[in-house]
Amino acid sequence: MAQVPQTFFDALAVRTWCGLALEALGRAREEIDAINVYPVADGDTGTNLYLTAESAAAAVEAVFTAYDESARPSLADAARAMAHGALIGARGNSGTILAQLLRGMAQVLADDSEASHTDGTGLRLALRRAADSAREAVAHPVEGTVLSVASAAAEAAEGSEGDCGAVARAAYEGARAALAATPGQLAVLERAGVVDAGGRGLVAVLGALVETFTGEAPRAAVAAAAPVGHARVEAAVDECADAPAEAGGPAFEVIYLLEAEDAAVTRLRTRLDALGDSLVVVGGDGLWNVHVHVDDAGAAVEAGVEAGRPYRIRITHFGLGDVHTRGGERPLRERVQRAVVAVVPGEGLAGLYTEAGATTVLARPGEPPASGEIVEAVRRAHAREVVLLPNDADLRHTAAAAAEQARTEGIRVALIPTRSAVQGIAALAVHEPGRRFDEDVVSMTSAAGATRYAEIAVAERQSWTLAGICEAGDVLGLIDGDVAVIGSDVTSAAETVLDRMLSAGGELVTLVLGDDAPDSIADHLEARVREAYLAVDTVVYRGGRQGALLLIGVE
Repeated sequence: MAQVPQTFFDALAVRTWCGLALEALGRAREEIDAINVYPVADGDTGTNLYLTAESAAAAVEAVFTAYDESARPSLADAARAMAHGALIGARGNSGTILAQLLRGMAQVLADDSEASHTDGTGLRLALRRAADSAREAVAHPVEGTVLSVASAAAEAAEGSEGDCGAVARAAYEGARAALAATPGQLAVLERAGVVDAGGRGLVAVLGALVETFTGEAPRAAVAAAAPVGHARVEAAVDECADAPAEAGGPAFEVIYLLEAEDAAVTRLRTRLDALGDSLVVVGGDGLWNVHVHVDDAGAAVEAGVEAGRPYRIRITHFGLGDVHTRGGERPLRERVQRAVVAVVPGEGLAGLYTEAGATTVLARPGEPPASGEIVEAVRRAHAREVVLLPNDADLRHTAAAAAEQARTEGIRVALIPTRSAVQGIAALAVHEPGRRFDEDVVSMTSAAGATRYAEIAVAERQSWTLAGICEAGDVLGLIDGDVAVIGSDVTSAAETVLDRMLSAGGELVTLVLGDDAPDSIADHLEARVREAYLAVDTVVYRGGRQGALLLIGVE
């Protein structure tokens, strides 16, 4: 169905574009993965671009959700959210560059924080800034890549006249022409008979921009890649996958977010450039996304520690990744029959779930996983049947989308709507892989449903609750998702919550302590249970940096 065209580039246009770009990358993901031969033939460029765009779209949606129906975020708000979302969610070389392209555009779109929209002139400037900033972020730019496609799009836009629709179409056509020329610029693409995968993704994103402003998708969007035979692509990918090892190329991809000052990042670029290649550092204003291919992954992370505070660290061994990197003699690992995939809120619980046999997705405070990350975990579990535990009421729709995607790939997925990690623990405790799938799911669902859950947290702002008005800094006790206790002392609030939960009965209390919970709280609550509730057992886990001070489960 055709979209309602946007006359100007305003906040709604940013939202529409992000949604359409995500859809376009979703349709093209497998095609882009298949032609991914540069800089490393790891077959994940399409997936990385999709995950990056998904994070950008989610951030924009969050900004719109924060406004009521009578108001709308400004263009600056939406553009900054898009750029920030892409930055924190960027995956791989291609996703990191896309994040910088969006950041460059946002720098222009958000230049006037009071402006409600911009026109064709503003879009031309934004596209030029995007191309320039992406090229500046790459340590050693190579022609025949997404950088060439971005530059061509900006040049074509600068030569156009008219409104945003005309500018977007000119940029799209310029990008398509540049994409078709990439095999002549990069020998590895010419040997494989393919166009650049990252450039192909950018063409899809620009096609979505055209649709945003005209209401119609460019007809040739999907035909931007050079037609090649499947066998030829696979042979070329296998050849390129073997090349890094033969040539002594880097063995690891290292990616992390980094909180650091500009001067420290300048020194970091120099150090990482000496350690490896494919170096891309994007971001600014104290937050950066670092991507590099190295042989010494530890040294790359240590360099980040010296520069500032690295987190969300991802290290991928090229020899152990996608099917395209495995070589001809290494057989595919046999799928297991059944696996559990769980979203967990802290490193401590991730370890606990992993020990119990689950594949985990870490949800750090303020950084909920996207559906693509959950799909990746389902694939990583490598099972015919998967039980999915979202462990958060707000993640139910995200997990449902991930489950639906996994089902299209032939994986049988059952989603158990766990709303807390303690419900997930209860479900995992009764999991029996040897049972029939439906019986196992029913048993796990029943155990989760029989577990009441609570959490102790600190209020971030004044707000109305079912228990009254809370102020910033108040201690909140939430039972089954609703605020039941407002207090000033963590231990006292936790005891009140626990008493209310056990008043309805129970046999087992589960306590999951966050890093910021008082040292004595576990001993105090255990003693309270022993003294006041006969035949009720207590088990305590360390959750790490999990957001809530304390999670409580009562079965």
